[in-house]
Amino acid sequence: MKKLLSIFLLLFCLQIFAAPKPLERVEPLFWWVGMKNQQLQLIIYGDKIAERTVQLNYPGVSLKKVHQVENPNYLFLDLEVSTSAKAGKFLIQFIKKGAKTLAYNYELRERDAKNRIQGITNKDFIYQLMPDRFANGDKNNDVVKGLKETALNRDSMYYRHGGDIQGIINHLDYIKELGATAIWLTPEVMNDQPLASYHGYAVTDHYQIDPRFGSNELYKKFVDEAHAKGLKVIKDVVHNHSGNEHWFIKDMPMKDWVHQWPTYTQTTYKDQTLMDIYAAAADKKQMLDGWFVRTMPDLNQENEFVQNYITQNIIWWVEYAGIDGLRLDTYPYNNLKYMAKWAAQMKAEFPHLGIFGETLVNSVVSQAYFTEGNTIGQGFDTGLPGVTDVQVKDAIYDVLNGKFDWTTGVNRLYSVLSQDFIYKDASRNVVFLDNHDMSRFFSIVGEDVKKFKSGLAMLLSTRGIPQLYYGTEIMMKNFSNPDGLVRSDFPGGWAEDKVNKFSSEGRTAAENDVFNYIKTIANYRKQTTALQTGKLMQFVPQDGVYVYFRYDNAKTVMVVVNSNDKVMSLETSRFSERTQGFKKAKDIVSGKVYDLSVAMEIPSISTLVMELQ
Repeated sequence: MKKLLSIFLLLFCLQIFAAPKPLERVEPLFWWVGMKNQQLQLIIYGDKIAERTVQLNYPGVSLKKVHQVENPNYLFLDLEVSTSAKAGKFLIQFIKKGAKTLAYNYELRERDAKNRIQGITNKDFIYQLMPDRFANGDKNNDVVKGLKETALNRDSMYYRHGGDIQGIINHLDYIKELGATAIWLTPEVMNDQPLASYHGYAVTDHYQIDPRFGSNELYKKFVDEAHAKGLKVIKDVVHNHSGNEHWFIKDMPMKDWVHQWPTYTQTTYKDQTLMDIYAAAADKKQMLDGWFVRTMPDLNQENEFVQNYITQNIIWWVEYAGIDGLRLDTYPYNNLKYMAKWAAQMKAEFPHLGIFGETLVNSVVSQAYFTEGNTIGQGFDTGLPGVTDVQVKDAIYDVLNGKFDWTTGVNRLYSVLSQDFIYKDASRNVVFLDNHDMSRFFSIVGEDVKKFKSGLAMLLSTRGIPQLYYGTEIMMKNFSNPDGLVRSDFPGGWAEDKVNKFSSEGRTAAENDVFNYIKTIANYRKQTTALQTGKLMQFVPQDGVYVYFRYDNAKTVMVVVNSNDKVMSLETSRFSERTQGFKKAKDIVSGKVYDLSVAMEIPSISTLVMELQ
């Protein structure tokens, strides 16, 4: 028994500390000619690769510098790819006297000039989903041998369920029918962690799609097919951390590749320390440099090698797949000077790329602090166009669940939007009601369909870029205690499912009612520039009723929110600044036409979206 145990321990140690192959990795996997930034830094990983000299010979490409770092298994090569360089392949040789020369055939490709990288703007409506929980289009990749987690159990919220990219491709028409114009997937890249990494935020290989979701080629096909159907694609990227099973964590290039602490130190999650003029330096450091959780090491973004690695990887994915936008995970936890530099580099390569950051913070000022323009005296410009607007979300919650008072109920939403002057452009914020990290909206409003619809109408008619979490359209529910409860499988996404809610026949009457409600407003929004890029004018709420207008030269849309549990009579004369020249208001959902010359009867707990005529 002792002998068997010794053998097991030896094998275990060899597995953990096994030396890399002589030439195991070269990243980025390939690059392109014609990039705005002619500098390219390759990371070379191989057994004692630093003992070798490097040679290459290719017209237009020059080797500027070879960096040796603490770990002899790494080299960092600074290349310059000039404007004269042509697409093609060239050998990079790694030479050591008395040893066989190692060679890598590196490729430079032509950039794809076709209509891609279209950007994400307030003309869009985002549908967010989790690949593992949406639909299983290929059972052959459900379990992949050799990975650390091979369990598949749809009855457990912590295990993989088998959803994949092919499943999403199979249901693009469903997403388009709903009225969405863009799809945001939680991260699809490799998360080879032992447990509960189905969410995708613990990356272990930045350049590979997780094989349980598909392949790099399939991801590119997904983007192409989405584009062919008029749908854009948003990639979710993580600058702040990686998974602790990442190959560059298991054998780090240098000690300061990640933030090191004498003992495990977790972030405080207190973003206020970054803007607090009274904050202790120690608190600010722990917020930024503390690890998000134990299994997610905090990458040191002050390290220029780390900066180059992250930036080039994201550029690589945008150029390779032609994606339209980026959602930046855990934005406040990043080094903002680096993020400003990163944003400038991205915009230089991709002027139309849409970008928004996750900022689950506690005030309008805190949100604005992270956005571009140096609008509130930050002393720097992050270059971040927009954020996830949690303040609008919470205000809508208060409209529906709170009590109308001086600062609460509809007055809270009015107040939040009145502070938009703080932003350079608030219309680039993403407005939402829930997502994969929080309780589902239907549960938040107590499964009250009237409140549910009212909130959805506000979402689709206010300023910004609306985002809907998968399953909201069929009233999926639950509270995020824990998060897995709000990440249930979409019914019908698996062949063995008893019902298929991708089809109207598989949905209940109540589910079809909500689906069609969203579909009607979303598709109206898609055809109505006033709800996309139009101006917003809001009027001070009275008696729990809030009125605002979206308008441009083409149309004027009047939105009336009645937060009361009784019908309210609305005199329209006080809105003459926007209603002048119009006689009627047509409810875009019911078709009912109201006469603007007389008081309007507004149903209890409702939001009416009406086109003025």
